Amino acid sequence: MAVLNKIRQRSLFLILIIALALFSFVLTDLFKNSDALFGGAQDVVATVNGTNIDRIDFNNRVEQMSRQLGPNSTSTQAMNRVYDQEVRRAIMLSQFEELGLSVEQDQMKDLLKQSFSGYPEFQNEDGVFDENKLSEFVSNLKALGGQSAPIAGFQMNYDQWITTEENIATSALERAYYNMIKAGVNATLGEAEVDYMLENATRDLSFVQIPYTSIADSLVNVTKGDINAYIKAHKDQYEVEASRDIAFVEFKEVASVEDEENIKTELTELLNDKPEFNETTKITDTIIGFKNVANVESFVNSNSDLNYNDAFVSKSELPKPAADTLYSMNVGSVFGPYKDNGYFKLSKVIAEKQRPDTAKVRHILIPHLGATRVAADVTKTEAEAKKTADSILNLINRGTKFTDLLELSSDKVSNEKEGVIEFTYSQSYAPEFKAFSFDNNEGDIEVVKTSFGYHIIEILEHKNTSRVIKVATIARKIEPSEKTVDATFTEASKFELALQNEDYQAAAESRNYEIKPVNGIKVLDENIPGLGSQRAIVRWAFEDGTKSGDYKRFSIPTGGYAVVQLVKKTKKGLMDAESASATVLSEIRKEKKAQMIREKITGTTIEDVAKNQGVATNRASAVNMKSPTLSGAGSEPKVVGVAFGLEEGEVSKPIDGNKGVYLVQVTKINEVTSLDNYQALANRLSIARSNAAQSKVYNALKETADIEDNRANFY
Repeated sequence: MAVLNKIRQRSLFLILIIALALFSFVLTDLFKNSDALFGGAQDVVATVNGTNIDRIDFNNRVEQMSRQLGPNSTSTQAMNRVYDQEVRRAIMLSQFEELGLSVEQDQMKDLLKQSFSGYPEFQNEDGVFDENKLSEFVSNLKALGGQSAPIAGFQMNYDQWITTEENIATSALERAYYNMIKAGVNATLGEAEVDYMLENATRDLSFVQIPYTSIADSLVNVTKGDINAYIKAHKDQYEVEASRDIAFVEFKEVASVEDEENIKTELTELLNDKPEFNETTKITDTIIGFKNVANVESFVNSNSDLNYNDAFVSKSELPKPAADTLYSMNVGSVFGPYKDNGYFKLSKVIAEKQRPDTAKVRHILIPHLGATRVAADVTKTEAEAKKTADSILNLINRGTKFTDLLELSSDKVSNEKEGVIEFTYSQSYAPEFKAFSFDNNEGDIEVVKTSFGYHIIEILEHKNTSRVIKVATIARKIEPSEKTVDATFTEASKFELALQNEDYQAAAESRNYEIKPVNGIKVLDENIPGLGSQRAIVRWAFEDGTKSGDYKRFSIPTGGYAVVQLVKKTKKGLMDAESASATVLSEIRKEKKAQMIREKITGTTIEDVAKNQGVATNRASAVNMKSPTLSGAGSEPKVVGVAFGLEEGEVSKPIDGNKGVYLVQVTKINEVTSLDNYQALANRLSIARSNAAQSKVYNALKETADIEDNRANFY
């Protein structure tokens, strides 16, 4: 009681202490994340040359990009695409501002006309672009207050329109900017002459090569200090981004043998009729099995993971594991269960017929508004197109020649061949067009509707007729059972728990688990080789609190788990000696071997050195500077460069080449006759430079830009 009384007496003091502790905790977190306190980079995805890319606007653009890229793309892919666009935009806008480039109002009107003149919404009755219609559309968009309106088959709101205008203006400024650049990179006549001489002036050489391989690697001592010194001397080659090395053990949720047997048993039970007691009628009913069922399509769709396919197929189109068996079966026969492409299947042949492999037809196409790839001058509605097609068919049936009516067809390609098309069943044609061409008889003619419009099709000839069959297949995906899924979770959890007391590698090896290493993961990477899209693992590996040796369990999108260990953290900057040794060792050895070879070279002539070193004397003819290659030695630009500085008969000093140490002697100088005019060559060089200018200029601008990338904080 005495203790409680003391606590009550000092309650105000305790409350004050607790409040101060909490306040201190909050302040510590705020100063630790100063952006949260002062409104800094938490709302900025990146800063480019002092221009901030706002997070909210960036996110909106990422959402738009995700919709454009479709369901097969990831949010990270969409984010990277938008980031590249925004960085480019910021870099180029800074250039436009510095040069005073801008798009004036009249120019913008012309640009909008060029971009939207083909849109029916902005054309008058004569199909001519009407600026007033465009202005009216934009005004209506603005009045909608964020709601979308249709344009050319898609929806657009006012903010998206503003973005579109900005993109059009930016593209125009980029064209002007790069045109100025291209105008300044034209080759001079002097440059053309130099290029001509580099390619056509040649030397005949005699040389000796003492290869680096003549000295064993074991005789060359390379220290860690040598490696560090080399890295510092070649900083531009060994600058690296921050990266992480991880290792993981994967626990896949894969169907067990027992699971597969259960799936096969379930399929087998569908084959035959079976009695089933009806709780409602209290009568035992007979459930018709796959062998005897009348409505095959309904039975398949009720019991299969894949929908019923009503098509006739050739032998080559049947599942490979069962093709021979199925094709040889009679109608009504059943085969299976058999394994195919991740499924167990039961297949029943339900029909057969003869079908040609190739059809020759001729057609007249009448398109309509809204049809696929319809031309801009098409004005017929669907009903009008159907009426026209029926009229053409009536004319043909009354005796008018098919070829006399081809001028009515919009298919100008086939019109040049009297409307004739010959194609195989495996080729991609409109389904309705293909079905009529192959499923009817020679001489049949009919109006057929496809996504392209209405066709009047006449079947001229069928070739290579053979048996095709219709197969009903019940498929069950081979998946792990709940029991197997639970067992996989338990196994992964046990391994994770074991790591509390055991070394990661030792624990995996003692349980016969395969450890899979992944090195050099970057902060914005998304995919982990072997695991697929795993942004969560990358984020965890780069978190400040994650230390080398830490581990964590992650779910795998395809099913299962990965227990991941962070093996190594590499900071941004120069590569460490251990990481660089793979590439540095060979270069340092080459340098040291070159020195060792030079020290033991004696003799003043090529022949003396060759004899002294026990190597052959080699010859190379017509060597030029533009393609500095020596016969039998490969590319050796340094050696060839030295040779072009020698007089005829002169012998070089030892040269450290790519594959060895060389001595070279010029045996003949082959000068080239000058051209009377180098303009044609200058023009070719100018075109080549102009074509490469755009990408090279932007890459140079990006390389020198001041870019602060904060994407990893948000994605």
